[in-house]
Amino acid sequence: MNAKSLYQEVILDHNRKPRNYGSLNNANHHAIGHNPLCGDRLDVSLSLEDGHIDNIAFQGESCAICKASASMMTAAVKGKSRGDAEILIHEFRDMATGKLDLDNPHHLGRLTVFSGIQELPTRVKCAILPWHTLHAALNSVTSASTEAESDPIHLSAGNG
Repeated sequence: MNAKSLYQEVILDHNRKPRNYGSLNNANHHAIGHNPLCGDRLDVSLSLEDGHIDNIAFQGESCAICKASASMMTAAVKGKSRGDAEILIHEFRDMATGKLDLDNPHHLGRLTVFSGIQELPTRVKCAILPWHTLHAALNSVTSASTEAESDPIHLSAGNG
């Protein structure tokens, strides 16, 4: 199976059966993410206990790419330390924008299925919205956006 068909298969699977979808009653961190361009809107809730993500869930209305990314993200960070989750956030963002050399060591594992997203510039923000929202939740910021001055990629690129 080539990379493009694997990507499509993973997106469809996670869109149909998203992992960790729903609300989280014992959440102590929460953020809402919004991508005005596409209309994606996500709630990410997590329970951070002793520096580790004990539990995480997401819900909202979003396109298939955003929902699949959120589903895979929650599965990837559950049980991880806050620091390990932040590493994944940065590596995923860099991969999606073409700044991460996948030939060098990284921690993304199966998340590399999204590596082709960089070739679809209009979809990059769909894939990274869950990660922006997780970053906001971990840092006690209540909302995240993919637009201009609110976009961490915009800020990190020095365009702000």
